[in-house]
Amino acid sequence: MIAKCVIFEGRVQGVGFRYTVKDLARGFEVCGWVKNLPDGSVELQVMGEAAEVAAFIREISVESALVRHIKQQRVETIPLMDGCKGFRIER
Repeated sequence: MIAKCVIFEGRVQGVGFRYTVKDLARGFEVCGWVKNLPDGSVELQVMGEAAEVAAFIREISVESALVRHIKQQRVETIPLMDGCKGFRIER
């Protein structure tokens, strides 16, 4: 198991980004959350097997329609999330 934090920058708020990420998560064995940040970026925290997490992040940032909104992304490994179940949009 691994956990990653991804910060997406660009025109990522007001375009359905979080809802699309939540929808995409259904196709992967991952848990976590996505939320808007005050600076206009979007934060994703995701946990699962390394291959699933990598495939999920790739789906968002390379293969989905969201790619046109992403100008930059930063990925870092974070500690595993205790009690992580499902995938949600944080407010």
